[in-house]
Amino acid sequence: MHVPVLKKEVIGYLDPKPNENFIDCTIGQAGHSLAILEKTAPNGKVLGIDLSQESLERINGEYKDRLILVCDNFSNLKNIVERLNFGPVSGILFDLGMSSWHLEESGKGFSFLRKEFLDMRYNPENPQTAEKIINYWSKNDIEKILTEYGEERFAERIADEIIKTRKARPIKTTFELAEIIKKVVPGWYRRQKIHFATRTFQALRIAVNDELNSLREVLPRTIDILKPGGRLIIISFHSLEDRIAKSFLKENFKKGHLKILTKKPVRPEREEVNFNPRSRSARLRVAIKI
Repeated sequence: MHVPVLKKEVIGYLDPKPNENFIDCTIGQAGHSLAILEKTAPNGKVLGIDLSQESLERINGEYKDRLILVCDNFSNLKNIVERLNFGPVSGILFDLGMSSWHLEESGKGFSFLRKEFLDMRYNPENPQTAEKIINYWSKNDIEKILTEYGEERFAERIADEIIKTRKARPIKTTFELAEIIKKVVPGWYRRQKIHFATRTFQALRIAVNDELNSLREVLPRTIDILKPGGRLIIISFHSLEDRIAKSFLKENFKKGHLKILTKKPVRPEREEVNFNPRSRSARLRVAIKI
């Protein structure tokens, strides 16, 4: 079961009122959105966007008359809002974490703990896959995404071993890739709290789905879409996303477009981390449109 991260904090900062409209740009299994809809009865609506049609099909239909679902990239947010004539918008939420379903049930190769084909696409129409990157990209390009998107300190070693291995046979599965990483990183690195394959898998997922560029593209659109006093919430799970969010908020604070409500990112309380260990790296930032 997917547990929405920082749900209490999201609802507290959004402060949804009856009949207000909100946008959940990464609706997943709608944990945050269903909580918003409870507060915005009788006529408030949520526009929920997700790249995965499979995720949208799994959403509980309890509020289907007030929940508008769109399978698309959130980078197209402005076009989606204009096409649906959705508004006025009191708040926009980005929860940039992966759902438990993607890791545990999708079969798309997001997890190094399950033997699956290296796919990693949220949208099956995306022509790019992790398997194509691993088997066809140059050593320099692989090393670059491991360094930039994974912040992997052993990127060069891993890229070298990928090239060496694929000359003998194609690399097809998560276990094959994890074994390659295990072979070249030091013993102390394999014994760390964070699994030694985490950063490589993160980098591939980001590259396949072009996640960081999509985030950079969409954030400026949110200012146009929010009504004055509307709130923007960004929940990130690694430093790359958080850096983009922090920079965007700071820049638009200086321009007088936004007031930042969180001087430092809000982190989950210990009780939440104990209940949902995947929440431990979450960082929440909030701003209000002036």
